[in-house]
Amino acid sequence: MDLFEDEATGNTPEFTVSDITGAVKRLIEGEFSHVRVRGEVGRVVVARTGHMYFDLKDDRSVIACVSWKGQVSKFRHRPEEGMEIIATGRMTTFGPQSKYQLNVEEVEPAGAGALMAMLEARKKKLEAEGLFDTSRKRPLPFLPEIIGVVTSPSGAVIRDILHRLRDRFPRKVLIWPVAVQGQNCAPEVVRAIEGFNRLTPGGALPRPDLLIVARGGGSIEDLWGFNEEAVARAAALSDIPLISAVGHETDTTLIDYVSDYRAPTPTGAAERAVPVRVELMAWLDGMSSRLVRAETQAITLRGQRLRDLARALPRVESLLDAPRQRLDLWGDRLPAALTGGVQRRRLLLSDTAGHLRPGLLRGRLDRAQDRLDDRAGRLAPGLQRGTARQREAFDARAARLRVEPIRQDIARKRRDLDQLVTRLTATGALRIERASDRLSGLDRLLETMGYEATLKRGYAVVRDGAGGLVTRKAEAEQAGALEIQFADGRMKIGGSARKTAQPDKPDQGSLF
Repeated sequence: MDLFEDEATGNTPEFTVSDITGAVKRLIEGEFSHVRVRGEVGRVVVARTGHMYFDLKDDRSVIACVSWKGQVSKFRHRPEEGMEIIATGRMTTFGPQSKYQLNVEEVEPAGAGALMAMLEARKKKLEAEGLFDTSRKRPLPFLPEIIGVVTSPSGAVIRDILHRLRDRFPRKVLIWPVAVQGQNCAPEVVRAIEGFNRLTPGGALPRPDLLIVARGGGSIEDLWGFNEEAVARAAALSDIPLISAVGHETDTTLIDYVSDYRAPTPTGAAERAVPVRVELMAWLDGMSSRLVRAETQAITLRGQRLRDLARALPRVESLLDAPRQRLDLWGDRLPAALTGGVQRRRLLLSDTAGHLRPGLLRGRLDRAQDRLDDRAGRLAPGLQRGTARQREAFDARAARLRVEPIRQDIARKRRDLDQLVTRLTATGALRIERASDRLSGLDRLLETMGYEATLKRGYAVVRDGAGGLVTRKAEAEQAGALEIQFADGRMKIGGSARKTAQPDKPDQGSLF
């Protein structure tokens, strides 16, 4: 039997799963402790912890890649799906899933072509969202009071901008220092734009009326911070008009497309920000001279027009000649007209008085009295007939009004009311009975769970001389007198009758 077992097992040693996994891990990490792998980025997943998981593939194979949160924060270029990169790191294994993976410590695009492809992809994405539309670009202020500049404080760019502003039209300048290249460039530029927008207009640190984001020329890698999507979106969301002046005239970045104005150079941005003060003053002097000449000419022309119109008007004496003559004529005719009018009215009065005789008036009064007596005699019978007709109509309506249905309805409502009162009385009695049962149950529960029931099981309640509850030995020793309540009554104990409690004997302890 032992012989067969030896032949079956032989001399092959047995390994656990963890032994095999550890050996494979040491082998892979020892052979590939530092590698550079070129490939196309597949799916990219960023966990809530900040760790990044992505695939690196070519036309035949795929390698799973992982970068921890601290490594991701140091990437100059974050991997994006479809981007061709060169990943630097070390090979490792993940035992729980029996897989090997590349721990990526550094990512760089695979040449300028990869950067341009990624730039074009971002450009199409932002353009599709409408961030490049000319309709959303705001006009720049003609003469801003405060200008905010986002650039490096130590380069020649800020000196050129300040020099050009001083030559053209001196303005207040707020400088927000940032890194203009490297991995810190994009986040610092975003914070600068958002920080300027958060300032309060007219505050202790006033909000600028215009922003300039500037940098000198360089390669596409040097200018890549201004091609980041976060920088473009921050410039698009800025409430302050923004001028981009990144690189030389031939250099183009994403911020140039979303800014309100793109300057070819930082110096050109300063020239576009403010006008030339001397030229503006000369233009103002010219406008003032033109205004004075125009006002003088207008006054001269209107004076000449007034004089021409005055010559066309007639003399004042000639205007009053005809009215004066008409007044004299009417004055001469007025006495005769008054005398004739009085005579005509006297004749009319005489003719009218001849018709007003006493007999005629008396006859008219008699006829009016007769009509009044006739109508007074007919008034009483008419009122009686009207009253009779109204009474007949009332009697007819009373006959049509039946009282019996109303009485039946009242009786039916009374029966319904009696039934409702009966139901309410029964319901109230039932609810009172239920409440009484519940109160009795609660009373029994109180008796069961009260401390008096506990006393019946052999316990006692100790109180001091003032009636306070005593729960500790030290309180009992300090009390002058004690009162002990049992299930069948209470017993008082004086201070002299009590014995001092002896402390418990110390425990022998244990071997441990």
